[in-house]
Parts: sequence; C-alpha cells; structure tokens
Amino acid sequence: MHPWSHNFAGRFDGTTFRSEALRGNPLGDPDQRPLWVYLPPGYDEDTERRYPSIYVVQGMTGQIDMWRNRSAFRKNFPELADELFSTGGAPPCVVVWVDCWTSFGGSQFLDSPGTGRYHTYLCEEVVPWVDSNYRTLAQREHRGITGKSSGGYGAMVTPMLRPDLWGGLATHSGDALFEVCYQPEFRECARVLRDEYEGSFDRFWEDFRSRPAFTKSGDEFMVNAWAMAACYSADQDGTVRLPFDVATGELLPEVWERWLAWDPVRMVPQHADGLRSMRAIYIDAGKRDEYFLDLGAEAFRRALADIGVTDIHFELFEAGHGSIEYRYPLALEYLAERLQP
Repeated sequence: MHPWSHNFAGRFDGTTFRSEALRGNPLGDPDQRPLWVYLPPGYDEDTERRYPSIYVVQGMTGQIDMWRNRSAFRKNFPELADELFSTGGAPPCVVVWVDCWTSFGGSQFLDSPGTGRYHTYLCEEVVPWVDSNYRTLAQREHRGITGKSSGGYGAMVTPMLRPDLWGGLATHSGDALFEVCYQPEFRECARVLRDEYEGSFDRFWEDFRSRPAFTKSGDEFMVNAWAMAACYSADQDGTVRLPFDVATGELLPEVWERWLAWDPVRMVPQHADGLRSMRAIYIDAGKRDEYFLDLGAEAFRRALADIGVTDIHFELFEAGHGSIEYRYPLALEYLAERLQP
C-alpha cells in the first residue's frame, strides 16, 4: 500500500456548515466551516443501529485539512481512526472533526467578544446538526470530545461548561495550569516587542501578515499570547487586554485573574457535579512536553481527585509536545468503549 492511498473501510462525509453563531464575528473570519463526519464500517448496511459520537477538535493554529498531513513513515489521524474501527480495536462510533480556526490562530472553543462564538457554534449548532443527520445516540452519555494541546483544552472545558451535552472527554497535552504553560512566554514577548516592534502588537501583526508565518524568532510566543488574550480577556467591545506589561513582562493582576478563571485546573471545583457524572475521562501528556503540559495534566488529575473523580485513564509517556498522533487512537478506544449503551 502506498502511503498516499489508504483504502478506508468506513467513509467520510465532508460538508460545509453555515454558522449563524459565527456570522459577523469580530475578526471577519468565515462563517462557513468545513465539517468531516466519519461513519464506521457497517454504518450503511445496518440502517437501524445507532452509534455513540466522538468530536475531535484541533490545537492552536490548526485547521481541519491539517488532519490529513502525515509525518514520514506514519499514518495520519483519519487513517489511524479508520484502522482502529475496521480491525475491531474499538466499538464503532461516529467521529466528527470540527474546525474552529480563527485568524489569530484559534478560539479555545469559547465564546469571546475578541474572536467569536465558537462554544455556541460547537454545542448549539454542530452537535444538533450531527444528531439530526446521522444515526447517533443523541444522549450526553454517548457523546464525547477529544483533542490535543488547545484542542485538549477544549476537550476539558467544553464538557465542564455543558455537562448536559457531553459524557466523556480525552485530553492530550491540553493547556492547563496557566502559570506554568503560559506565563513564562510573557517575558519572551516583552523582549520581542522591545527589540522589533517598539512595544506594539499592532506592528507585530502588520509584519507577521506581510511575510511567511513563523519565520522570525519569537513569532510563536507572540501569536500565542495575543490569541489567548483574545479568548480569555477581551472586553465586551472586543478590545484585547494582555495580562502583562509589554515593556517588562510583569503580570497585570486584574487581567491575569481573568485568564486564571479559564484555567481547567481552577475550573474543576465549580463544575464538580458535571465532572463526577462523566462516563470517561482520559488524560495524557509527554514527559518532555516543551510547554510543560505534563505538569498541567498532573494538576488537572489532582484537581479531579480532590472532587472525588478517580476513575480516569492517566498517563505520562516518553515524548515531547509534537508528533504524538499515535496516541490519538488510544483515547478514541477509551471513549468508544465507555460511551457505548
């Protein structure tokens, strides 16, 4: 078999979804989004059977077509998912790939006046549409969500915000414990702003969009800090508030507290009942994660234990942050088994 010619045993339905929630979003980003729905082998033959559904969300700067990218000598995630279900490695499920990209890089799958209503898009538009158009088991006990990095963040917080819709989650290296994963980058941004852009993020974005992306040192820190601020600490008029002094990197406590309110570790106590009702919680991260999200994973696990949630899958494995697509089927299998009727 050639690496570019996987013969799928299941099938993908691709559609363009027109979103009312994203119409007129603050960034002028498209309100029509691609959506992929994977139907497992046997779906078309047994027309009476209904299936659990698992939603897949992407990391920062991710867009849906990137799922078909591959690393050398490796299968991509859609292929790995098909292999899992076609070989009987997991009970069959409908798997939904959702696009929540923004021109700042991502949405954190939240509703924000700085980016748009992506939480509403996912929960109030995509989920009902899938349940109406495919033979899913439409109860929260049979619906899960999974993702990596910022997608792992989305997989953690979305079920906390809407436990009526979600019965399981899986997070690979999800953003958590913000003082460990985000705060160290603020000092990097302060230097870049001082040395390259006269203290102005507007100048940065003008330069960034005039050249191939991520071709200057510090681009990654700058994009991430601004995108997160647009998600976590934008004012109602859309003004993005940074949580640090751009000249020194010093924290601005009143804005930083707005970020911390969105930290999954700190959100756990306020959403204890919903989390205790989850049928499946899967957490993993690489021990050498460059953003120290293995520490966030442990902090999230401990926060869950503090509210009495101990029936989870937790694993720290030998890897960094990238090239961990081989882990994704493990979470799919875990969710598929636990979300069955």
